Amino acid sequence: MAYDYTGDAHRELVEAHRADESPFPTDVSREYPRRDFLRDEPLLLKQLLFPRCWNATELLDDPAETRRRLTELGTCIQKGVTAYSDRDAADLTGVVDGTLDRLPAIRTALKKDVEAAYKGDPAAKSYCEIIRSYPGFQAILTHRVAHVLYEADHFAYARELAEYAKGETGIDIHPGAQIGDYFFIDHGTGVVIGETATVGDWARIYQNVTLGALHFEEEEGDEHMLAKDYKRHPDIGDHVVIGAGSNVLGPVAIGDHVSIGANSWVTDDVPDNTSVFISDHPDQERKPNG
Repeated sequence: MAYDYTGDAHRELVEAHRADESPFPTDVSREYPRRDFLRDEPLLLKQLLFPRCWNATELLDDPAETRRRLTELGTCIQKGVTAYSDRDAADLTGVVDGTLDRLPAIRTALKKDVEAAYKGDPAAKSYCEIIRSYPGFQAILTHRVAHVLYEADHFAYARELAEYAKGETGIDIHPGAQIGDYFFIDHGTGVVIGETATVGDWARIYQNVTLGALHFEEEEGDEHMLAKDYKRHPDIGDHVVIGAGSNVLGPVAIGDHVSIGANSWVTDDVPDNTSVFISDHPDQERKPNG
């Protein structure tokens, strides 16, 4: 059955694009370098959500073209959810419609993520630089869509999208993870965020951070089968900074306004307004070469 989008997201997206103000890109005269993708969804998402940065300025004033592009994206999503599901076509169409209907709200959340990246990185020069170049932003853009599909019980297709983002960025966010507003991953390579992790607002995470499990439970009666669907990953509060190389493991609670220094190993709860860091660094020795 051919998919045809019939919701209102195309009108909402056009209105949202028209309402953009600096420092978000507002210049429609720029044409950016081409970037190709192995699958269709990432580029369609980027064009629909930030058309000025992805050479899709025709979407700014043309709800009909925006609707056509949504239908194209919806066709991809329909194919993805159908491949893994035995549910009837009408039910799956509802899932696709519901995902596309969420795009205006997802765009609002992503604009907050851009703001967090700009404010959290002294090297950031513009919002468009972040939208086009920052791997952390590419990862969270895909995640916010994949999470909608995960919540709709389309786990396998959501995981496909997450794995594509991982291949593109080196950042592994499970689609089940719940991520708050104003989220920023700086540098990003090697970051892992597990399925049952939650992250609050204004969290900033650096490269090689793991929000992971500390140990696994076995399924009763089968020593080779790990149990599923239980809480195994941390809950991160608001205004938390986690330094490079840190591991926060297990279902621990990290409070608000917490700073975790680089290379820390955290397996216990951390209260609000606390700094965690390695107190005894290894001694460094030097000798002349030759």
